[in-house]
Amino acid sequence: MANLKDIRDRIKSVKSIQKVTKAMKMVAAAKMRKAQDRMEQARPYTNSLDEIIHHILPDVDREMLPLLDEREIKRKAYVVVCADRGLAGAFNTNLLKVAQSEIDQFGKDNVDIFCIGKKARDYFTYRNYNIIESHIDFWAEMEFENAIMIGRSVIDHFTNGTVDEIHVVYNYFVNVAQQEIKSETLLPLRYDSIEDKVVDRLYEPSKESIVNTLIPRHLNVQMWKYLLESYASEQAARMLSMENATSNAQDMIKDLTLQFNKARQAAITTEMLEIVGGAEALG
Repeated sequence: MANLKDIRDRIKSVKSIQKVTKAMKMVAAAKMRKAQDRMEQARPYTNSLDEIIHHILPDVDREMLPLLDEREIKRKAYVVVCADRGLAGAFNTNLLKVAQSEIDQFGKDNVDIFCIGKKARDYFTYRNYNIIESHIDFWAEMEFENAIMIGRSVIDHFTNGTVDEIHVVYNYFVNVAQQEIKSETLLPLRYDSIEDKVVDRLYEPSKESIVNTLIPRHLNVQMWKYLLESYASEQAARMLSMENATSNAQDMIKDLTLQFNKARQAAITTEMLEIVGGAEALG
């Protein structure tokens, strides 16, 4: 059994860690509320824009815009949206496993990777994947301009013919306790014809003009959505992880306190037996 000093030091150490995890939980909760508000404000606009394009695209000539060009898929690009920091449970690990599985299935030599977040960059750099760009250290001051900058590089990679398809792997915010890993095709845009819809809409000036105007904006908004969803998911995962760590630390303190009391009682009993034995010897 460990001596009293060792147990006392362990209790002190666990209490210090518990204070840190509790503080990190509160910080993550504050960041998550702000991130969730921004994400929920962006969702209606994203969905409306997506719905409009969904209705128009089947009726226009895909050759009118390079972003609609469907080619034989010989090479792909993946945008992997991760975090800069850990301590968020399996938030980064699960997403990176899904991304790596899809990339390996197609063939890592035929895939270019855009890494968003240090964890994605470090993960794929260590495994010698073909990384085109990395974007890090912008989450704390994230603005729509970040999405435009990232989107511009990704879109150019498709329009210049370097790759034939672009996928995005990110965490979708379901609720505080659940984040869903999604893999979506960003380019080329694909929408099925809507046969069961009977809504007749009149578009001005024309469907072609609207497509030319909306699709570049739509892609920027989609990239903004990926960043917002991922950041809110990260903070929710970190908050939950730190809450579990704080609870586990409390349980550990209880076990160590019980162990400390047993050790102290054993020491007291031993001292009493020694005193009684010494008194009997003198008698």
